Amino acid sequence: MPKNSKVVKRDLDDEVIESVKDLLSNEDSSDEAFKKSELMVGDQEEKDVDAEEGSDVEDERPAWNSKLQYILAQVGFSVGLGNVWRFPYLCQKNGGGAYLVPYLILLLIIGIPLFFLELSVGQRIRRGSIGVWNYISPKLGGIGFASCVVCFFVALYYNVIIGWSLFYFSQSFQHPLPWDQCPLVKNASHTFVEPECEKSSATTYYWYREALNISSSLSESGGLNWKMTICLLAAWVMVCLAMIKGIQSSGKIMYFSSLFPYVVLLCFLVRGLLLNGSWDGIRHMFTPKLEIMLEPKVWREAATQVFFALGLGFGGVIAFSSYNKRDNNCHFDAVLVSFINFFTSVLATLVVFAVLGFKANIINEKCVIQNSEKILTLLKAGNLSQDMIPHHINFSSITAEDYNLVYDIIQKVKEEEFHSLGLKSCQIEDELDKAVQGTGLAFIAFTEAMTHFPASPFWSVMFFLMLVNLGLGSMFGTIEGIITPIVDTFKIRKEILTVICCLVAFFIGLVFVQRSGNYFVTMFDDYSATLPLLIVVILENIAVTRIYGIEKFMEDLKDMLGFSPSQYYYYMWKYVSPLVLLCLLVASIVQMGLSPPGYNAWIEDTATEEFHSYPTWGMIVCISLIVLAILPVPIVLIVRCCNLIDDSSGSLASVSYKRGRIIKEPVNLEGDNTSLIHGKSPSEVPSPNFGKNIYRKQTGSPTLDTAPNGRYGIGYLMADMPDMPESDL
Repeated sequence: MPKNSKVVKRDLDDEVIESVKDLLSNEDSSDEAFKKSELMVGDQEEKDVDAEEGSDVEDERPAWNSKLQYILAQVGFSVGLGNVWRFPYLCQKNGGGAYLVPYLILLLIIGIPLFFLELSVGQRIRRGSIGVWNYISPKLGGIGFASCVVCFFVALYYNVIIGWSLFYFSQSFQHPLPWDQCPLVKNASHTFVEPECEKSSATTYYWYREALNISSSLSESGGLNWKMTICLLAAWVMVCLAMIKGIQSSGKIMYFSSLFPYVVLLCFLVRGLLLNGSWDGIRHMFTPKLEIMLEPKVWREAATQVFFALGLGFGGVIAFSSYNKRDNNCHFDAVLVSFINFFTSVLATLVVFAVLGFKANIINEKCVIQNSEKILTLLKAGNLSQDMIPHHINFSSITAEDYNLVYDIIQKVKEEEFHSLGLKSCQIEDELDKAVQGTGLAFIAFTEAMTHFPASPFWSVMFFLMLVNLGLGSMFGTIEGIITPIVDTFKIRKEILTVICCLVAFFIGLVFVQRSGNYFVTMFDDYSATLPLLIVVILENIAVTRIYGIEKFMEDLKDMLGFSPSQYYYYMWKYVSPLVLLCLLVASIVQMGLSPPGYNAWIEDTATEEFHSYPTWGMIVCISLIVLAILPVPIVLIVRCCNLIDDSSGSLASVSYKRGRIIKEPVNLEGDNTSLIHGKSPSEVPSPNFGKNIYRKQTGSPTLDTAPNGRYGIGYLMADMPDMPESDL
């Protein structure tokens, strides 16, 4: 609010109070109840001083105990599982160290500006996502509802991943680890290795058969997996207990859930760098492939990763920032959290490829030994001549370099019949090129590497406890993106809503702990968030820059921060970011159209993954996820434009936002106007009816006042304000 508006507001308040006092002086003195109720006006106005005017009176909204707690909450929300198992994969796949260049550029173009925008509107208006966008324009109130729907969809399957991590965590307290060796099967005559495990690997078998007990297709439900059902229940109980008191309870947990993953990552980095082959993995990771960096696909995937890494569009960022003081430096917060997120991704990448380099070195050593034995067999059989083997080669203790030398010689001499010999090259780079991400990295590749660690149960406990904490930090923000806007808008008790939300989510989440549940997780991950969130953030950008007004928004930021933000943000918000987001939306739609919708099913007989297309009902579910997430936007727009909700009925349409509080519009503007002063209904105050001449409405205004930017204004504007500056936040 510009400073000169304070003077206008005081004059306005004085005029209202004097008007009421004049009327009271002409009234019958016997009506003591009415007189007392009217004389409360002055006290009420003094108590209700706007927080923007520097009053020491705080509103009833909860607040963070400290700035550190708030920063840890934002870091915990933005730094999630994707930083550990998605970013390293993208970095390796898209040019190694060269991938960091487009990532950083896009972080500056769309990441930090849009993150700063969400922090600003949440802190200024002090509402959740529904209240914020309803404040800016009621016609765009559906943006907040769409964010809530997406948050709910994501929470459904994200907590399942936490449940998986809890299962592996619980199984890590034993030596050797249960996924260290393939299980043996006994029959009447002899003992043999489980065929499914022998065809794949011990960690792969444990993941698909012991943990998930996965079915062979999406259509084959297979019933509930009771182990994962218990883990899912435990995960939702943890989330519910942490969130039941809002930031008062979750804020304290953030000190552990946000900081512990960094302790584990640093421990893993130090331990990983001491392992044989770790530097091979790191060198392979950061060797730049500049030619790949110029491909459009690399920039699209970098933009998508930036977008989701910061949690844009979910509403969690807005919800957390709404508990800040209005003069908090949210620009500093936006830059700090964004770069903490980036450096966390780089740290996780170092850890992952140090460990994968160690794993690749072990696999490469086995490859060298097996193929050296093949060469000895071929020499004894006379298929190879002893003369082609260098004299210094000792097959009993052959190194990888010596083996590669022998391999190259044999390949040149036996060029025509080389393929029939069945020898492998055994290059460590070939193993490192096998890009893995997501559950394949966390529950298969990484767990296999940890079985070779000294004291492997300890490292396994630490790793999966880290995954649980990373997941919980993101879940707190996701659930806050659901709870805060609904509580702000509908005034429901937070404790009751949190319990109901967690219970409903658990029962719906049983779909994900069937034997076919992993395929549903893949479906939700691919279709429930990507397109809806892009559309939500595009609409957020349009709402602030076009409907609210970028110039007014910059003025509000100056008033709130105490300094003018860089013009860089002006041009990013108004021109660059919307254009980049639109390009990303189009590219995502094209990519989705070109990629056949389907999933990788685990085939027990062959112990391999096989791509399956979604059945017809599966395609309907995929489309429904996208439509349901976007549907609130047009519904609210139509309802507002067509006035389908009676604004005088006390419905959502008649809720206004002022001074960080929700104010209900009066039910009857034609009746007793004294109730407008006290916030009481006419029936609560025994007063005569003076009609509507007590207050002067704005000239030509409708029954429900409308603010200059088109949203509903406060319901008790008392006098004409022709010179009032417009400051909408």
